[in-house]
Amino acid sequence: MDRNETIKRIRAALKKRSGKPWSVTGGRGTAWGWLNITAPPKRCTGHGVQIPGSVGMNPEDYEYKDTGEPNGNLNPAEQKELAQLLSLPDPVHHQGESIPAKDWQEYIDRAEGRLWRHLEN
Repeated sequence: MDRNETIKRIRAALKKRSGKPWSVTGGRGTAWGWLNITAPPKRCTGHGVQIPGSVGMNPEDYEYKDTGEPNGNLNPAEQKELAQLLSLPDPVHHQGESIPAKDWQEYIDRAEGRLWRHLEN
């Protein structure tokens, strides 16, 4: 299956199962074979917010939360929902779920609701 067909199938399956659109995009350049699944920008309302009283110079000076402002990253609720739609045990990363070319069929199956069991060698 080619990249464009894979993107279309994953996008359509997630929308059908959740009732809302998801952003499924392909990488560019050396990342051409990678796909990324996330919410559209208007639903990406997760942002790093400086903790009151901190200096703001270190990563630990910030907490990640849903601010309601668009064009950020997945908020915690969207991270959990996407993980559930893909039958993943943990919430996805706040930047979405990245998929290498070798796993495209697995993620089509996951998006279409077929439980995927990865067999370790």
